[in-house]
Amino acid sequence: MCDHSAARVAILGAGHAGGACAALLRQYGHKGPIVLIGDEPIPPYQRPPLSKAWLKGEADAESLALRPLEFYSENDITFHSSTRAVRIHRADKLIDCADGWVIPYDTLVIATGARPIALPIQGANLAGVRFLRTAEDAEGLKASLAPGKTMVVIGGGYVGLEVAASGRSLGVEVVVIEREPRVLARVASEALSDFFTDYHQRKGVRFEVGCSAEAFVGRNGRVEAVVLTDGRTLPCDIAVVGIGAAPNQEIASEAGLDCARGIIVDLEARTSDPDIFAIGDVTQRPLPLYNRNFRLESVPNALEQAKQAAAAITGRAPPRAETPWQWSDQYDLKLQIAGYPFDVDDLVVRGDPQSGRFAVFHLKENLVQAVEALNSPPEFMMGKNLIGGRRPVNKGRLADISIPMTEVAE
Repeated sequence: MCDHSAARVAILGAGHAGGACAALLRQYGHKGPIVLIGDEPIPPYQRPPLSKAWLKGEADAESLALRPLEFYSENDITFHSSTRAVRIHRADKLIDCADGWVIPYDTLVIATGARPIALPIQGANLAGVRFLRTAEDAEGLKASLAPGKTMVVIGGGYVGLEVAASGRSLGVEVVVIEREPRVLARVASEALSDFFTDYHQRKGVRFEVGCSAEAFVGRNGRVEAVVLTDGRTLPCDIAVVGIGAAPNQEIASEAGLDCARGIIVDLEARTSDPDIFAIGDVTQRPLPLYNRNFRLESVPNALEQAKQAAAAITGRAPPRAETPWQWSDQYDLKLQIAGYPFDVDDLVVRGDPQSGRFAVFHLKENLVQAVEALNSPPEFMMGKNLIGGRRPVNKGRLADISIPMTEVAE
């Protein structure tokens, strides 16, 4: 590996992780050249508001930018926008770009993120069939949303429900299709699924669960309906596909880096090549809390791994390990989630779901593995601390809302 202070660092991907890593390298004292390569035309920005504030016209590229464009030049960070890297030559430490650029590096950080999973069905290329991953996606979808329009959302995960909520706030008729028996089936407890289903229904969202989309049909090249596997047809003006994301690992796997549903990294965010790091949604990373590797898609994870890589590149002590967490905003609801429900054997619900303020704790024996806190910041914060500290809890006290969260640990 090269000298820390003078290394030429190239960062592939100008999303939250890549942009944060570039800034942290300068903050941590790196003096060498930094090149940030992004395939979008704008500098790094916050993605979570795309399904909420952007769709509702409350945010734009400037307001969501992580830092103003001039930050990069002022900090001697060369930012290449609208540039796609296509090949890594590890032996020569060179990156080929689609526009002919060849970029040398001493240290490489791959932050290429993930892409929406497409539905391989008839009509998937019709106009009006949309995804939501980038600012361009959000702007195109926003232009389609208007009172009286009908939107079918395929996928009842967090992004799908956030898009549904934004659509209803704009007067759009919304139908959500979910192949599982309930929404959020793969990511949340049944209590939380039931709550969100009921809340969305009261806002006018219609759900079709236990069924899938079989085809998109249209006229003159534009979608007009979604055909379900049970033969029913749902008319629509817009169809949004939100069935998950796949890591953009191809450039890494073609370069011979170890990948398995993401680029495999260690707790320094280092790949199987000691001079190449990977951060953010594209990685398969260790989760020591759960003694396993996992691919996370969240802003906190992107920032944690950016810190890990920047610290390793500059020779600093590694950052303190963080408990994974994420959030979802829908209507006036704030859901905060910490941890993951691996190997759980019990659930404790604290509070009354009908009140709109409650938390679901996922337990392995008497250890909290995860918490889902709806409009309940104390439960989220203390739950997150309990997960990270591996402090056992008294289940009876945890369920009793008259007992403060600070007194539930044994």
